Amino acid sequence: MERSKGKSLYQTDSISAKLLPWCILEHQGKIVICDRGGGMDRIQQGAVVKGAGAAGMILAAPKPDGYTTLADAHVVPACHVNFVDATKIKSYINSTSSPTATILPCGTLIGLAGELPAPTVASFSSRGMSQQSMGILKPDIIGPGVDVLAGWPALPIGPFDSPSLFNVISGTSMATPHLSGIAALLKGANPSWSAAAIKSAIMTTAENENPAGKPIANEQLESANLFARGAGHVNPSKANNPGFVYDIDPSEYVAYMCGLNYSDTQVSLVARRIVNCSSADRTSGVELNYPSFSAELKPASQKGEPKGEERGDGSSSYAVEIAPPTGVAVVVRRRH
Repeated sequence: MERSKGKSLYQTDSISAKLLPWCILEHQGKIVICDRGGGMDRIQQGAVVKGAGAAGMILAAPKPDGYTTLADAHVVPACHVNFVDATKIKSYINSTSSPTATILPCGTLIGLAGELPAPTVASFSSRGMSQQSMGILKPDIIGPGVDVLAGWPALPIGPFDSPSLFNVISGTSMATPHLSGIAALLKGANPSWSAAAIKSAIMTTAENENPAGKPIANEQLESANLFARGAGHVNPSKANNPGFVYDIDPSEYVAYMCGLNYSDTQVSLVARRIVNCSSADRTSGVELNYPSFSAELKPASQKGEPKGEERGDGSSSYAVEIAPPTGVAVVVRRRH
């Protein structure tokens, strides 16, 4: 018997004591394998399977999801498996006339970094680049957002449809409060820092390697590129002592928005004052004093002038490391 690891918030041994028949289609008393997607919510897929009388469900991740799986409060014994394991399971089903399987609850497993290193960029994590402003590298940062224990508004979840004050949730809605909370802590520790300084501190101290010292991977367990990881994975402790920051005055944002051709009304709403872009300064993303920027590969040279400000005792020194792509020359000069 071959085992595949998967995820489910619904942990039950109701079917683990016996091997049940497999079926690609929905049949009474059998385990159904469902491809994730099709415009249907993951838990809703389980509800359909349960309604058809099936005993359990294997939720198969599609190829784009790779190794990204999620723990959901399913309404039927279920297991969300990655694409590699899903492919093996389907091959087994097609190899015999009487395939069988069961779902074994394992609780919360700790220490599996050798199999799936953390952090790993999930398949649903927003990717760059920014179509609106090519000069700003997006995303800015990545943070915890997969299988997060979170507050829940007492809505019914799980197989017994009972209200709960907590749930396990994944998505930007989980990563955002992590980063927001870190920003609040940094503001509390450094009351004089602006929002831009806090953002800079978070970005310039982010991690690009996992605890094993290897590059942060994406959902395919390949090295995540800049458009997947941005500046890297947030490190709150390091962010509190960044050494220096790239600060931005609010007026610089106004010039940047005017440079993006937003209307006077739109810019005024953000700035909370009357702005006339026709008489205001205009800047591009490369010119904004942002912690990271991107340059389009054009025949003409491009110039960025980031200005770092010391946040410490002033005794630090920094070395510049350049790794330009083939055919591109990068020159860094110190500004006095």
